[in-house]
Amino acid sequence: MSHYVYVLECADGSLYTGYTTDLERRIGEHNDGAGAKYTRGRTPVELVYTERFESRSAAMSREYAIKRLSRAEKEALVDD
Repeated sequence: MSHYVYVLECADGSLYTGYTTDLERRIGEHNDGAGAKYTRGRTPVELVYTERFESRSAAMSREYAIKRLSRAEKEALVDD
C-alpha cells in the first residue's frame, strides 16, 4: 500500500498539507466539504504537490516536516 503526503491550494490561496492512502478519494472529500475542517470553507481545492512513501510512519514524518515549513518554503517546494 502506498502512502501519500499532499499539498492543496485552497480557493483563498492558502496551502493545506495532509496525508492519505488514496489521493483521488481524499481530494474529492475535501472538495465535497467532507475533508478537514480547515478546507471546508475554502473550496474548491487544487492538488499542487504530492510525495509517495512505502510506510505510514515515513509519510507522517514528512507531513509533519512540511507543516513546519514557512509559507515561502512551502511555495518553493510546490514550485520545484
